[in-house]
Amino acid sequence: MLRLITGILLIFTLLVSCEPAPDTSKGAVLAKIYGTYLYESDLAGVVPTGTSTNDSMMLVKNFIDKWLEKRMLIRQAERNLTPGQTDFSKKMEDYRNSLIIYTYETELISQKLDTIVDESEIERYYNENKTNFELKYNIVKVVYVILPTDSKAVNQFRKLLKNRTVLNIDSLNTLAQRHAIAYYLDEENWIKFDDLLLQIPLVAYNQEVFLNNNRFVEFVDEPFVYLVLFRDFMMRESISPLEFEHDHIMNIILNKRKQDLIKQMHADVYEQALRNKDFELY
Repeated sequence: MLRLITGILLIFTLLVSCEPAPDTSKGAVLAKIYGTYLYESDLAGVVPTGTSTNDSMMLVKNFIDKWLEKRMLIRQAERNLTPGQTDFSKKMEDYRNSLIIYTYETELISQKLDTIVDESEIERYYNENKTNFELKYNIVKVVYVILPTDSKAVNQFRKLLKNRTVLNIDSLNTLAQRHAIAYYLDEENWIKFDDLLLQIPLVAYNQEVFLNNNRFVEFVDEPFVYLVLFRDFMMRESISPLEFEHDHIMNIILNKRKQDLIKQMHADVYEQALRNKDFELY
């Protein structure tokens, strides 16, 4: 009987001794599960500076609870999945390789990409690909001001905006800075009509009919009065103007340069390896 008890104690001692001891260099042990330890040093960044004692305790408790739960779930999953299902070595290797290549390509682009795009190149691309720039929405060139309904400057704005010979933007800007609640005076810039409707509560159930029949619009929607001048408009399904597509085309050209740069780098790497006889095909 004594021998049996001694044997059991020996086996228990061996099992316990197989469990890794905590790493004291990482600070105090906060929790342990399945032979894995959570150390005080693992809490770095969990509690922001200036957090109250009660909130700090809550944050630490939540962190420990989630740490334990995660390891419980991992253990449960490992018990119920086949070795093949839990072997992610190839996926991890593929992911690592993809990250390395992507990082190198990004660094190459930052060092060698020519980011200067001439206006002539943008215009040439536009002219060669006009059919690709069909408008999907109505766009307008517009000027507007929003004033309090009791503003004494309404007549001045009205006269300036309804002047059919010349639009004095400088005078409008000076006046708007003094009297307007909000204003938009970039008369050469195309914007979506839908975006304008987010700023101005126009009633335009049929946008095409509205734009064809209104150049200057003035209306009151308490507590504001709105004065809107349409300088130009283009309908959906027509060819979008170059000014509206300018930045989009610039991005297209730059992306094409990036693709060409990466493609050339891939070809150069292959050619160099071929010259150096770095690989063999069987």
